[in-house]
Amino acid sequence: MYSWQDRLVFFLGFFLTFFALAVLFTLIADVLADGIHRLGIRFLTSYPSRHPEHAGILPAVVGSLWIGLLTALFSFPLGVATAVYLEEYAPRNIFTELLEINIYNLAGVPSVIYGVLGLEIFVRTLGFGKSLLSGALTLSLLVLPIIIIASREAIRNVPYSIREAAYALGAGKYQTVLYQVVPAAMPGILTGTILAMSRALGETAPLIVVGALTFVAFLPESVFDPFTVLPIQIFNWVSRPQKEFAVNAAAAIVVLLSVTFSLNLIAIYLRNRYSKWTER
Repeated sequence: MYSWQDRLVFFLGFFLTFFALAVLFTLIADVLADGIHRLGIRFLTSYPSRHPEHAGILPAVVGSLWIGLLTALFSFPLGVATAVYLEEYAPRNIFTELLEINIYNLAGVPSVIYGVLGLEIFVRTLGFGKSLLSGALTLSLLVLPIIIIASREAIRNVPYSIREAAYALGAGKYQTVLYQVVPAAMPGILTGTILAMSRALGETAPLIVVGALTFVAFLPESVFDPFTVLPIQIFNWVSRPQKEFAVNAAAAIVVLLSVTFSLNLIAIYLRNRYSKWTER
């Protein structure tokens, strides 16, 4: 029998979950109602304009793709390598314990702090300017702790019997980790990476701090070009007084939500596949 305290916690959790879902679906429905009729090929392939009926999101979409690809390129290898080192090679001492604590703390730092750090290091000190490279490196710092934590959990959940079997067949430490442990943990690693990238694609504050533009009438051709992204384009349109720009912002939100939900669905698929693999 459940106590009244357990029942109270259950009903309170159920009510809060239902309330949060109701608010979420209400907001999504309101955005869809405002922006779904604005979506179309012309909207996706047009440049921003002072006239809302002619404005589009092509530079923002291309900038988001550039930022996403560069951020994954910088953060994924470094995050996985760090996780492998901490789980498989690092000695258990005060240094590694301090390093782990700092990684978990960095995962909770507000994103605008990373923007200030990126402004000082990448924009000013290294001289990359207000470019795609500065934005991608800043977001790489933002998502790197998340990728490290998720990768470590995935590596830790690989059964130790796989390592023992590899050692029994004569494989060394490096061969066991590279050819057995990392491939077995890859679904979990990819799940954490995709969720981290979905967060990066929705960030606005750090990119504004490093100098991302709010109005771009051209496409970036290299990593040193100025850029904008979908969240900043949405922010720009929402701040306009004309109602038509608010409709454009709603349509852009639908596009951004579609990308984010798609990434989360991929992560859920990989997580379920990983769970089935561990049950065998």
